[in-house]
Amino acid sequence: MKYILTFLLFCVLLTASTLHLNASGNPSRLNPLLATDSGSSAITAFLFNALVKYDKDGVEIIGDLAKSYEFLDDTTLIFHLRRNVKWHDGKDFSAEDVVFTYELILSPKVVTPYASTFRMVESVKALDRYTVKVVYKKPYFKALETWMTQIVPRHILKDEEDIMGSSFNTDPIGTGPYRLTKLEFSKNIELTAFEDYFEHKPYIDKITFHVITDPMTRFLMLRSQQIDIGALEPMQLERQVDKEFFNYYQKFEQTSLSYTYLGFNLRNEKFKDKRVREALSLGIDRQKLVDILFLGHGRVCTGPFLPGGKSFNEDVQAPVQDLIKAKRLLKEAGYDETHPLEFEIATSNSSEVRPYAAQIMQHELAKIGVKVTLRVMEWQAFLNMVVFPRKFDTVLLGWSLSLSPDPYLVWHSDNDKAGAFNFIGYKNDEVDTLIRKAGGIVDRKKLAVVQREIFKKIVDDNPYLFLFIPNDINVINKNISPIESTISGFWHNQIEWKIQE
Repeated sequence: MKYILTFLLFCVLLTASTLHLNASGNPSRLNPLLATDSGSSAITAFLFNALVKYDKDGVEIIGDLAKSYEFLDDTTLIFHLRRNVKWHDGKDFSAEDVVFTYELILSPKVVTPYASTFRMVESVKALDRYTVKVVYKKPYFKALETWMTQIVPRHILKDEEDIMGSSFNTDPIGTGPYRLTKLEFSKNIELTAFEDYFEHKPYIDKITFHVITDPMTRFLMLRSQQIDIGALEPMQLERQVDKEFFNYYQKFEQTSLSYTYLGFNLRNEKFKDKRVREALSLGIDRQKLVDILFLGHGRVCTGPFLPGGKSFNEDVQAPVQDLIKAKRLLKEAGYDETHPLEFEIATSNSSEVRPYAAQIMQHELAKIGVKVTLRVMEWQAFLNMVVFPRKFDTVLLGWSLSLSPDPYLVWHSDNDKAGAFNFIGYKNDEVDTLIRKAGGIVDRKKLAVVQREIFKKIVDDNPYLFLFIPNDINVINKNISPIESTISGFWHNQIEWKIQE
């Protein structure tokens, strides 16, 4: 019997599969209600589910924890929940968890930008164990998208007084296809396939995130085939990988659903002057940034919504560099050779591109007499010491968006508060009014007209310098299948993946 058990264990070890990924920094909190950084969000996506999600093409909204939904009228939404869903500790998921998540995210115990997502909700009620009724204050264009917020367990958190400091944030219990089994900060994060996942247990047994803050080290690990899926910078793709590299990896490239911007701290007196912001905008050659940084694998960003969506305003063009006008505007604002404009660009080393972008802008702005200093920090330090406490002149950052974004979260003055996404302090009464108007428009064509107007007004204000939209260049181990790449990426069918040895 001893030999049989040993042989069986040996067979299990042989057949176990592990997907090796990298993370650019430590996750801040693995609670989806508090996960505001990309590292945390990437991991919680494996650990938790929402009521609904986009289909693989990013077009239709389909059930996730909800098996179906229906609108009784323009303001009343009913969710019919799946009955076979388990939390990672074996407890049953129910409507009580949905109501609890809604109440928790709006409670004073939690400081999170995602609370704004629920601003149009009047009430949430469990009609029975597997039916939830949501009533909205008025018709709302993102009534369904509201419930793409991941659900947390009532039975774990209902008696927790300190949600922000809870052990749940580093030892989470979700309903997702994987559960957290190891969390070693600055080293490895391990997820294990959840046996009772409601669709089926994922075919890949483990996912290991290797926390690697240095971009070059991440690239070297990818090139040495220690990582199964990774992103390539254009320079790496064009100059630093060879044919042998692509014998092991397959490449997927598409325009990303993200953009990079330079955000001004609009509480700072120098940036309250619109002439200064316009001068800085005219001092930068955005196409040069794209050409140098991306070698043809990107495009200039013209505003706050992404190309391809109905909210995108095609009539708004990127500013053309005009050094003469930029100098004139600065002089009108009181800056010249004897009294130059000086400020700092703060960014993170989690992206290999952004520090270089900062250097290029530093050089470009010197041509109009502006003195720029740079500060490049580790990601978590950048968030906690610069972004969240709003201690910056400017920040070089990016947003990931859907093709149907909600501008309220970033651009409405309501969200100029602790923990919210309007950390630059933008306020425009006309934009606020348009955002509120858009929130109540259900007709998608009419909504698009208003959002294109919002797009133009924001760009005219220059609260950000909208810079570039990179291409997503990812490579995936050829032994992994089936990979189905769509506009929304390739992760949508991850639980079906297998690794062929």
